[in-house]
Amino acid sequence: MKKLLLLALLITSFSGFSQVVGKVTDEAGEPVPYVNIYLKDTYKGTTSNNEGNYKLDYEQTGTNTLVFQFLGFKTLEKEVNIERFPFILNVSLAEESTSLDEVVLKSGKNPAIRVIKKAIEYRKENLAKTDAYTADFYSRGLWKIKNAPKKILGAEVGDLGGGLDSTRSGIVYLSETISKIKFKAPDEFHEKIVASKVSGNDNGFSLNSAREANFNFYNNTIELNTELVSPIADYAFNYYDYKLDGVFNDEQGNLINKVEVTPKRKNDRIFFGYIYIIEDDWEVYGVDLSTTGKAMQITPIDTLVFKQNFKYNKNDELWVKISQTVDFTWGIFGVSGDGRFSAVYSNHDFSPQFDDTSFSREIMSFEDEANKKDSLFWQGIRPIPLTNEELTDYVKKDSVQERKNSRVYKDSIDSVRNKFSLTDPLFGYSYQNSHKDYRFSISGPVTGLHYNTVQGWNVNLDLNFIKRNEEENTYWNLFSDMSYGLSDDRYRVSGGFRSKLNNKSKPLISLSGGIKAMQINDTDPLPLYVNDAANILFERNYLKLYDKLFAEATYTEELFNGFRFYSALSVEKRSPLFNTTDHVFINDDNGGYTSNNPFVPQAFGSASFQEHTIAKLKLNARINFGQEYYNYPDGKYNVNNNDFPTLWVGYEKGFASDIKQYNFYLLKISADQTLSLQNKGEFSYTLRAGKFFGAEEISLVDYQHFRGNQTRINLDNALAKFNLLPYYSHSTNDDYAEAHIEHNFNGWILGKIPGINQLNFNMVVGAHSLMTKANKPYTEFSLGISNLGIGKFRFLRVDYVQPYQGGWQNGAFMFGLSF
Repeated sequence: MKKLLLLALLITSFSGFSQVVGKVTDEAGEPVPYVNIYLKDTYKGTTSNNEGNYKLDYEQTGTNTLVFQFLGFKTLEKEVNIERFPFILNVSLAEESTSLDEVVLKSGKNPAIRVIKKAIEYRKENLAKTDAYTADFYSRGLWKIKNAPKKILGAEVGDLGGGLDSTRSGIVYLSETISKIKFKAPDEFHEKIVASKVSGNDNGFSLNSAREANFNFYNNTIELNTELVSPIADYAFNYYDYKLDGVFNDEQGNLINKVEVTPKRKNDRIFFGYIYIIEDDWEVYGVDLSTTGKAMQITPIDTLVFKQNFKYNKNDELWVKISQTVDFTWGIFGVSGDGRFSAVYSNHDFSPQFDDTSFSREIMSFEDEANKKDSLFWQGIRPIPLTNEELTDYVKKDSVQERKNSRVYKDSIDSVRNKFSLTDPLFGYSYQNSHKDYRFSISGPVTGLHYNTVQGWNVNLDLNFIKRNEEENTYWNLFSDMSYGLSDDRYRVSGGFRSKLNNKSKPLISLSGGIKAMQINDTDPLPLYVNDAANILFERNYLKLYDKLFAEATYTEELFNGFRFYSALSVEKRSPLFNTTDHVFINDDNGGYTSNNPFVPQAFGSASFQEHTIAKLKLNARINFGQEYYNYPDGKYNVNNNDFPTLWVGYEKGFASDIKQYNFYLLKISADQTLSLQNKGEFSYTLRAGKFFGAEEISLVDYQHFRGNQTRINLDNALAKFNLLPYYSHSTNDDYAEAHIEHNFNGWILGKIPGINQLNFNMVVGAHSLMTKANKPYTEFSLGISNLGIGKFRFLRVDYVQPYQGGWQNGAFMFGLSF
């Protein structure tokens, strides 16, 4: 039955429409994939698939000329007389033969240098030729996997939506997009999705995006996790060597230079391969360029291959990109795979009548029912025919989806997942009902076991119940946190309710209450497992706690694009806590426990503040200037615009305290931004400042604390932190200001040093400064190396940090992670 259905799909894919169909092969009869086929002197065209098959929608009978073009083959023009449809036209392409006979070689000079210099000289001029246009866009994404494990970190992988066969291999992602795009330089862009299809998900939306696929080698750099240098960038000769592989003439008589591009240093942020430059016009005729995961610093990626084809349109007098493929291979943890993202551009208009309403911050939107188009629609509009493998995947996964959406199937899967095992009481248990879309979980005591000198060994359990609405992408959630300290012999229980009301403005509400042991430093600078190690191994109790009995309500929503409002109102009873144990696991002569009052570390009976009750109001706003967004049917997804800083403004008021001196209010502001400096790396900064009013004698809990570090370990990439600042040394109830800057050179310096450039390290420099009235200004200067590791596991970072406060202080090495 499945074979008959597949055969029917194959037949109907190439019949029933006004189409020219056929197969493109080479002279040996082998299929030639991704050949551009178009009507001469138009933007109407298509592309052959991986099996060489093509389909061109065409409605007029009579005589016309079809052009078959692909890098490495001679362009073929075929005049046809069409009397009826479908019209079948199979063609064979001859390999392009390049020659150096037409090139005048001057003694001692590399002819490729002249070509590349001219391409660089005319780069901006050629880039400006397409500074405004509209076009139709088609994209297909395919991702395959081999040797998929059955479990990752103990979690079941499953069959990945029906994509895996008996060898644990197969297609795990297949999608298509039809859209209309418009662009105006430098960065105005909009894409209207006409149709979207995801294999195995009839309610899904493709991840393919014309904006994300817009790799333009006329720009100095191409952004792929980092900025890769184009072979015709202004400074390209610092990165590449060039060789003229040969020349040939296209069907219009243009002389095409085929230039081999070779990196000077293999681990630079570079490409390698071939770029084709048109003589006299100095425009790009095509690219066949590759890069590596090492160059991009995405180590699971092995290679990434770009192929772009351009055609000349005499009406607009310019060369236009009409197709692009991006092939990739990847592998990690013994699992590997490959994939391809294909794109076809057609129906360009380079004289669009744009006005002030043509663009907004919305960069993608969808037509109604864009993901509900049937197979007949796709057969009629799809410019690249499906391969047999892709057809099979659609048939298989559509069948699997129907079965998986049934209640019987969901119940059977849940019954397996919900089975209780002997280890669940230790490591946690979860229960889900896929049909009703809810899930309950409870953590285990092993994963929630910690140690500190206030509670001693303490066990923490989290309970969670969540009910989702997948269609509207909303949820409501009940949660509870429970803990028991063996040394202080105290139970603490808190919990609450939260809900996301829609997925456009994403209003979130929560109600919570109970009692918790909280860090006095509310920046949470000390992860619990790091504190565990500091106590157990080094006899250092950096964690300072207090009890908070509270009731709180919060509300947050994006009131308009780029402006998100946060609010919280709480009533809190705070009680100081004291050490209840001085148990030593490993006696460290350089260590020694301190009191739970960070201001008097040797006064073990000293309270850090008086017990009190206070009400708190927090109002904050995050402003993302120039924020763009994708407007999906199921929600709004924001994209930060790094051309502008993100601004935070806040107001905090403590009132109605039973200790009058503890009332206060605070105004604060901050800004952060990351700027790309193209081939020179990334520059990031965070600036913060605040001012207290009426806060001369407030509780230590309400001080402005800073994210210090006394462990020599950094486990995140947060910029707004200090590497060697003690956690409470600069806590203040007065004016403060802090600045954090960091520049990651992304190989710009180390990549040029012989020997060291083989290691593919990044140099990172930074400075962190803090000013408060009660202390001299404190500044740290750091010099670090990131992308450390072995093979594909390169997520380590080491920094040497030197503090200055009225004089140079002892420096230290910091060890951390850098993902």
